[in-house]
Amino acid sequence: MSKAARTPPVVLALAGAAFVVQMLTAARYGYFRDELYYLDCARHLAWGYVDQPPLIAFIAWTERHLGGDSLYSVRFLPALAAGLTVWLTARLARLLGAETFGQAIAGLAILVAPGYLLLSHLLTMNAFEPLFWTGGAYLVARIIQTGNQKLWLWFGLLAGVGILNKWSMLFWGAGLALGLVLTQQRRVLAQRWIWLGFGVAMVIWLPNIVWNAQHGWPFFELMANVRASGRDVTRGPFAFLIDQAVFMNLFTTPLWFAGAWWYFFGVDQESRRYRVLGWTYGFLLVFFIASGGKSYYLWPVYPMLFAAGAVGVEGWTANRVRVLRPIWMVALIAWGAFFAPVALPILSPETYIEYTHRTHLAPPQIEHQRTGPLGQQIYADMFGWDEMAREIGRAYASLPADVRAKTGIVAHGFGEAGAVDFFGPKYGLPSAISGHQTYWIWGPGNYTGESLLFAGDSGDRVRELCENVDVVGRVHHPYSREDEHFNIYWCHPLRWNLQEIWPQAKHFD
Repeated sequence: MSKAARTPPVVLALAGAAFVVQMLTAARYGYFRDELYYLDCARHLAWGYVDQPPLIAFIAWTERHLGGDSLYSVRFLPALAAGLTVWLTARLARLLGAETFGQAIAGLAILVAPGYLLLSHLLTMNAFEPLFWTGGAYLVARIIQTGNQKLWLWFGLLAGVGILNKWSMLFWGAGLALGLVLTQQRRVLAQRWIWLGFGVAMVIWLPNIVWNAQHGWPFFELMANVRASGRDVTRGPFAFLIDQAVFMNLFTTPLWFAGAWWYFFGVDQESRRYRVLGWTYGFLLVFFIASGGKSYYLWPVYPMLFAAGAVGVEGWTANRVRVLRPIWMVALIAWGAFFAPVALPILSPETYIEYTHRTHLAPPQIEHQRTGPLGQQIYADMFGWDEMAREIGRAYASLPADVRAKTGIVAHGFGEAGAVDFFGPKYGLPSAISGHQTYWIWGPGNYTGESLLFAGDSGDRVRELCENVDVVGRVHHPYSREDEHFNIYWCHPLRWNLQEIWPQAKHFD
């Protein structure tokens, strides 16, 4: 086996640790709101959905069919992606010239970054995004190093699948294109292989584009509505940068600064060959700040900075300050352990609340939501779903038998709908209907509106829609988001035929 092909045992240990720590905490709390939605999307496989491309639904479908729908099964592939990201980051560092310490510090930086602990815990597109971006950087570095232009075909394949995971892969590609134009690597644009790779990516993306066109471009409608509503919290440039430092682990800051420096200002010709990746990072940093992007949008780019920074730091500490290496690694681990309870559900809810009060730690709020006593939107979205479905099931069972058969359950949002569809069968509930996101496209079933249970809507809105309204239940969990505390209303009947007014039920937000 060649030296370039060997992976140091320490890197394999770090990758394994990244996987294990996720699996050990996989069932600590409950299902996340978005996970319930994706599991429903897996029952309706298609080339697109209102708010995401199709890959996450296929991943959810695969997990359910291979391992069931337990939390361990649902979160297995995100945990595996965490381990692979550690390994691939170290491999990229090796490709750029790092020896064992450099590869280890690059992999450790991924393992102890609170942002990656957080992203890798849940079945979402964000868990796989760093793997696609890092894979793209690795292939670009391989092309530069070997001159093998045919690798652009593999890049196109990776990029195409990455777009089907999340359209943000397009932004990464735009940064790469800018880097190619601004560096000596622009000469590859005169060759056919990069364009063939581009064609491969576009062909893979095409079915998703067709789906969006057929459904009236719902994703763009959704984005316009989100911006108009002011739902998302916008961070200023300084706060955005502070978030990067905190959630990439404060003690990795020298590493990614060194990575950016290495790409742009490396002292030798070798590092300057990879400047295209420096421009990719620079473009994404400026773009997300200027566009008001959420802090975590930039997190997937850091593995390629850690890899380059590892090369620079390894060389700088080789002789003069070698003693700093173990001190730095201990600091990285200590900060990761200190921040870990905010990123992973290690503590009980009660202990977590006390811990955050004592330490004043909290992730930045990404949406204007009342998160309840946990003070953390992601954790709050892991509580109350089973209890919600049980209470809706109790209300449903209280209806006369002849009424239940024609009673639809109207969920205000995809969280409530997903909870009813996932937990509801054991409580005797039919599938939910909703005007929210892709549920609207799936339609109202055969319900006419003669009898409906509303879950999550305000009483005033339900009374506007219905002739008669009764309160038949109350949903409340002490640790869930405050908007998940609501009455269950029995509407009998709706003022209009549900089938006729369904187009007006749409709300993409």
